Amino acid sequence: MKIVDTHAHLYLDAFDNDLDDVVVRARAIGVEKILLPNIDETTVSDLKQTVDRYPSFFIPMMGLHPTNVREDWEQQLEIIYDELSRPGYIAVGEIGIDLYWDKSSKERQVAAFERQLGWSIEKKLPVTIHSREAIPEVIQSIKKIGKKELSGVFHSFGGSMNELKEILELGNFYIGINGVVTFKKSGLDETLKNCGLENIILETDSPYLAPVPYRGKRNEPTYLSEIVKKLSAIYRKTEEEITQITTRNAYRLFNIAY
Repeated sequence: MKIVDTHAHLYLDAFDNDLDDVVVRARAIGVEKILLPNIDETTVSDLKQTVDRYPSFFIPMMGLHPTNVREDWEQQLEIIYDELSRPGYIAVGEIGIDLYWDKSSKERQVAAFERQLGWSIEKKLPVTIHSREAIPEVIQSIKKIGKKELSGVFHSFGGSMNELKEILELGNFYIGINGVVTFKKSGLDETLKNCGLENIILETDSPYLAPVPYRGKRNEPTYLSEIVKKLSAIYRKTEEEITQITTRNAYRLFNIAY
C-alpha cells in the first residue's frame, strides 16, 4: 500500500530519541510521504532540521497555529511569512481558529487566520486548517477571503453532519481523518457515511491522537494502518482501495509530484 500522512509533527521533542526508527516503521507499512505542518516561529528551526534529515520523505508547511497566536501576532506573522517565502513549502499550515482552549483570543485568532488565508491565495498554496470548536467561524473566514481561490483540508475533522455538509459545499476542501475515527464516542463513523472517499485524506497528527488500540500512547505514522482498517470497515472497501483513493487525493490537493 502507498500511504501519505498529511499531518504529523515529527520535529517535536517526543521524537528526539528514535526518529530514524519511526521512519523505518512508517516505510515498512507503505508510507511514502509525511507532511509536517509548522506550529509557530519557535518551531521553524526544528522543522527545517527534521526535513533536512529526510528531504524526499518529509515535506514542510509553514504557518502559525491558532493556539499559539499571541498579542504580538503581527510580529509573529512577519517571521512566518518570511519563511514561507523561501522555496520548499507545500502548504500554509497549520492555521485556523481554536475556541476550545481560549475564546478570549478569538479576535486575534481570526485576524491571523484571515491574513494567512490571503497568503494561500497569493502563493497559490493549499491550507491545512485547525478548527476545533470553530468550524462555523472558519467557514465564515474562508467565504470572506475567497472560497473560489482557496483549497485545503479541515485537519482532524470531528464535526457534525451539518458542518461536514457545509465544508463539502465549499468545493475545494478535504476532510483530514486520523485516530479520532477509531474512538467509540466520536460518532465520526456515522458522520462519514455522508462523505465520499474522494473527499478524505489520511493523517495522524503525531505525536497526538493515537488510534485505538494505542490510544493514550505517543502517536506515529505507522498507526495509519489502524485508520485505514477502520475506514475499510466504514466504507466496505479493501484497505488497498482506501489507501489508493486517499493517497491520490493527498497528491492532488498538495500538488505532490508522483
